[in-house]
Amino acid sequence: MEKITEKLLLEKGSPKTNKLEQIKTLNLSKLALKVQDLPARLLSRLRSLERWDLSGNRLQEWPKDLELPALRYLDLSDNQMEDVTTLESLGGLEELKMEDNLYITVSDNYKLMTLLPNLRIYNGKDVTTTANHLRYVYSENLRTRIIAVWEKSFSLPDPITPEKLSTLKTDFVNATRQQVKFGPASVSDFTKWKVEIMAKEYLRSLTEPKEEAQSEEPTDTKDNCEVSTPTKRKQPAPVTDSSINLTPRKKLCADLPASPVGDSPRKASLRFKPQPLTQTIRMSPRKAAPPPSTPTRAQTRADTPKRGSKVRQTKEDGAQIKQKEGVSRKELQRDADRLPTLKSCSQTQQPVHLKPLHVLQCHSKQDSSEDFSTQLWACAFQPMPDSTGAGGGSRLVATCGGDSLCVIDCETGIVMKKYKVPGEEFFSLAWSTVLMSRGGNASAQHCSVLAAGGKRGLVKLIHPRNNVAYGEFRASRKSLSVLRFNHHRGNFLFTGSYDNKIVMWDIGGVDSQYNYKVVQLLVLEISATPLHICLPPTSPNSHLLTACEDGLHCFNTQLGNNNATKRSKEMEVTFPVYKKEDKDHDYHTIDGLSFLTDDIVASKSYMHGAIYLWSWSRTKAQRPDKKSREVCAVVLAELQWTNTEIPYLALNTCPGRAYIVCGDDKGRLWTYHVSNLQKNSLQTGKPIQPTEVLEWPTPVKNGLGQVEGPSINSVAMDPELHFLVALSDKNMVIVWKRDGERESS
Repeated sequence: MEKITEKLLLEKGSPKTNKLEQIKTLNLSKLALKVQDLPARLLSRLRSLERWDLSGNRLQEWPKDLELPALRYLDLSDNQMEDVTTLESLGGLEELKMEDNLYITVSDNYKLMTLLPNLRIYNGKDVTTTANHLRYVYSENLRTRIIAVWEKSFSLPDPITPEKLSTLKTDFVNATRQQVKFGPASVSDFTKWKVEIMAKEYLRSLTEPKEEAQSEEPTDTKDNCEVSTPTKRKQPAPVTDSSINLTPRKKLCADLPASPVGDSPRKASLRFKPQPLTQTIRMSPRKAAPPPSTPTRAQTRADTPKRGSKVRQTKEDGAQIKQKEGVSRKELQRDADRLPTLKSCSQTQQPVHLKPLHVLQCHSKQDSSEDFSTQLWACAFQPMPDSTGAGGGSRLVATCGGDSLCVIDCETGIVMKKYKVPGEEFFSLAWSTVLMSRGGNASAQHCSVLAAGGKRGLVKLIHPRNNVAYGEFRASRKSLSVLRFNHHRGNFLFTGSYDNKIVMWDIGGVDSQYNYKVVQLLVLEISATPLHICLPPTSPNSHLLTACEDGLHCFNTQLGNNNATKRSKEMEVTFPVYKKEDKDHDYHTIDGLSFLTDDIVASKSYMHGAIYLWSWSRTKAQRPDKKSREVCAVVLAELQWTNTEIPYLALNTCPGRAYIVCGDDKGRLWTYHVSNLQKNSLQTGKPIQPTEVLEWPTPVKNGLGQVEGPSINSVAMDPELHFLVALSDKNMVIVWKRDGERESS
């Protein structure tokens, strides 16, 4: 008699339903089940199953051909499991319990961590860092030794025949299993198992080459993109601080004190002239250039304004640079038929109407309300704690500038948390969601963490909800320019720095005591300072785009046994405006970059006065042979922006509302509702005008009169565009709120 029937599954599953396909949680514990009692064909209908309790049974292995794509939690404790490799089919599994299985060894634990790529919690503990170390760092060490064995004692037969290849495979695998020694003796079984798999893969790569290696010499680019050689840019001076400990260590809130709510800015110091709205003001340091030994955000160009001390450019002596007419408008006409790509944006939504709500001075030096010099550099909304934030977000936004970080409630204008690090100057921050293990039988919880870095080259890790700055680690000997998490793998953090490198880190999760571990996984070597990092939504684990002082570069970030841990760029994306460069105009500095949809990218070049919308997939497809290092962007549209000589005014996108926003040097916000662009005729060859330009709200400071429009360094929007936050170079955080929707013109 069958133990597992459809009726039993419906009784034991939840939510209560009459369809197996709708069950999300299933409890089949303590039923004395063996592997032959689990009918794969019937169980495969559980396509939505996320949590499955099979504890207290007699399972020795996992049923063959049983794949459950939605399964994230599996409890196999108190069974008789022996062959853990049968669990390989559960690629989406994030949490696994295998306690009280008598025959499970340490080597088996390691096998599970490498076989299950998404495994983060094992037997109630966060194993993310250990698992990624095994998958990448440990494997890379084994690969190096395997190659050494091959180069010393083996070569391919000539001619290659099936018989000779079979003999070679047997001999090579046996030799590597015997000669490759790495790691402690307690995991020698795991090492030999892994070496055998990797040796076979390596031999296969020699006999079945995938594709031609990339040519070192770039071939000619498309004729609509004649590229001049980028000029060298001056590199920042090094930052040295012998007092900084390089070892990651726990930092509790005493190291980074948070301002109590009672210290939050009062809504009285600033007010808008046009609207009778009360405003907010307070806290931290500076616009004056830092000491020469410390690079500001712009000490990478000898001929452009410094990022640490932006100065509005005058128009005297003919210094105003008129934007030349766009390069060959026929190019945009030629790509006009590609515009339907934009249909992935929501076309049913109407443009939003935004009104200024708060102006805050929460980063002031010594909490002085007279500080209008501290430059603010980065802001980001907190994602929902149980997701990547794509489906919604909170009204909490993090901002950084000077020596402080703030977490602000956009609705009330209250600074909920504040962290100060004397001697630091923060340039970038990023949110992510990691798992917090709680020990015992409690399931791990998702928690939102904040990473921030800047002048000192250190990354601070903060759990704002519990008001704990729980750690720090050194990411570079020089200043950090940009931070970006991979939201598909929330523990992977990219840091860009002034030593012309982007490093990929695994920050792991945390436990209830805030223990954590950081591991370096990958180093990307670039030729200039990275300003922005973007991960394509469709391939966040394999590609990275970075906007730099000398162009837009693409890297392969796929982790695996056969990939080097230090890499150079795979491709450079060029733009039509490049061929208009001369001694006074260098458009290679890409100071704005963000994905609008899964495929459409918004970017802008310094001094260009326009924003390009271009297709990532079609641009990448122009390299079918992978030989050319340069490829011209497939431009879909050009958006009119302001004429300015001020660099580093970053744009941002809101994919959920099909919006692009970029500030200018007069405090204005240029907004573009992309779903409206389809109503414009690109055949005219003219740049598309903004949907609306939000004027500087002109706040009034008591006793000082109106505050003139500053440069807007950074903007951020929550996923539904309920709020828009803009940061200025005059120590002001401006919060805009959606007032309602209006009819599109």
